[in-house]
Amino acid sequence: MPFGYGETFLIEEVRELLSRGHQVFVVPRSPGKQVMHTPFPPECAVREGLCSYRVVRDAVRVSAALPRRVAAATHALLQARSTALRMKNLAVVPKALWLARMATRLKADHIHCHWAGTTASMTMLAAAASGISWSFTAHRWDIVENNALDAKVRAASFVRVISDDGLRLMGSLGIDRGRARVLRMGVRVPQRAAWTAPPRPPVVLCPANLVEVKGHRFLIEAWRILRDRGFDGELWLAGDGELRRSLESLAARLHPDGRVKFLGRVGQERLLEFYNSGIVSAVALASVDLGQGAHEGIPVALMEAMGYGVPVVATSTGGIPELVNRETGILVPPGDAAALAAGLERALTGGTASQRLASLGRRYVAENHDVVSIAATLEQWFQGQ
Repeated sequence: MPFGYGETFLIEEVRELLSRGHQVFVVPRSPGKQVMHTPFPPECAVREGLCSYRVVRDAVRVSAALPRRVAAATHALLQARSTALRMKNLAVVPKALWLARMATRLKADHIHCHWAGTTASMTMLAAAASGISWSFTAHRWDIVENNALDAKVRAASFVRVISDDGLRLMGSLGIDRGRARVLRMGVRVPQRAAWTAPPRPPVVLCPANLVEVKGHRFLIEAWRILRDRGFDGELWLAGDGELRRSLESLAARLHPDGRVKFLGRVGQERLLEFYNSGIVSAVALASVDLGQGAHEGIPVALMEAMGYGVPVVATSTGGIPELVNRETGILVPPGDAAALAAGLERALTGGTASQRLASLGRRYVAENHDVVSIAATLEQWFQGQ
């Protein structure tokens, strides 16, 4: 898996597989200099550059030993629909052959990767060269990218998609869904709810990268509407991204009193501590649909908050309605600051009604997104190959 700032939501599955007694190695495709989190023992992470000396050396050896097998798998990846995708696939060929050699040395039983893009390209080729079974988890943007997706689906032992919306999206691209199975992302659900009632003054948290699909500007505008109605409190934006400067300008214009705070990147442990401490009154995501499949999957950020019993307000876009509905949270139309403000007002002033929503949301996550049961299913699938 990519193993960077954006992949913290994959941590709990790996942790749970380790706790079940499995030996797991996490192989970043392109490891960066820094990793925000230390989610598992250091010996689990195999950090090797995309084109290091060892990668190139092993790629030459594997190619020389298995020329036809490597050529056939590489040819399939070169059938991607654009020159840009074909070039991206070629860039991971050496790392894929290094991975084949490493997996063979480790006597790996199975190789699984997250994202259907170049990580799946790398894994598909590694599996073909090593003869080890493989599978992948497709999320959302990687389905839309459609990087030789049909060939990957046919080659994999199974394909996991994390939402019904993702499965529909795959079908709309004409991809055979016969090997695709819906298994949602999992979170660790605490034994008891931490949230009992919104603190005063309230704190609304939005844990999301500062990118267009997250719709932060509508949330900032909604907070202005609430402030005009006399609401005190703060809006915390936990994340970073390309829109930070423009969003800071918007917040400074609409909230000169500084009641919108940009926290930057926040590690998972700190985020969960926010929920556990009871300081967060509600969690909000103002996601929008950008068209051509550019929308949310089912955000783990919402699952984590719901697991702690924190009420959530979100927009009806992408796979979010599979998680948030009138029984588990507050769902509003995307791109509508007024509707978002009304939803936040309901969450912050609903009293026992808000508490009931939070309780039902927590129960839904415990029954459908508990990482213990999710990992158990993955374990069965891995062992069934």
